[in-house]
Amino acid sequence: MNADDSIATRASLLGRLKNREDQASWQEFFDTYWMLIYRVAKKAGLTDVEAQDIVQETVIAMANKLPGFIYDPKVCSFKTWMLRLTHWRIIDTLRKRLPQGSPAADSNGTATSALDRIPDESSLKLDAVWDEEWEKSLLSAALQRVKPHLKPEHYQIFDLYALRQLPVSQVAEIMGVSAARVYLIKHRVAALLKQEIKALRTQSE
Repeated sequence: MNADDSIATRASLLGRLKNREDQASWQEFFDTYWMLIYRVAKKAGLTDVEAQDIVQETVIAMANKLPGFIYDPKVCSFKTWMLRLTHWRIIDTLRKRLPQGSPAADSNGTATSALDRIPDESSLKLDAVWDEEWEKSLLSAALQRVKPHLKPEHYQIFDLYALRQLPVSQVAEIMGVSAARVYLIKHRVAALLKQEIKALRTQSE
């Protein structure tokens, strides 16, 4: 896939998502990225309920803002835009936790503004967390796409050896196959995953 094809693929995805009635595309987007948003919210210190709310609010915000979003990877990638929307909602949630009224005193008795106690972007380190969880989400989405096309035995071997990282000898014994077959199946499934991850990445970064 050349650069022009990649841009066309990404623009096509955004074009489909701009149609709020395209339920299939939005479901595909949600299935691919909801866990990413959830995990980032959790790592920012939110509760399970708050993180689930962040997922819903971010997806709704995207649906509302996408019609006016102009795709230009040189200015702002889709990935970065998603991070900004998620970050704003995380900060809003943390701000809502703060008590109303007069400034609170810290442990030294110094009065500080409640607003000052909201973590800023650098302290949350959301960029690093986002990148880490982004890769996990791509792998998870790719697995879901590849799994229906694999024999159950092949997926189980890949899961035991590549994902759970059991020794090849143990996997071979559990599955009743040779070590060479474990290596072969792992290689084939990994190649399929690599293709799917590349496709997902070119659609959203």
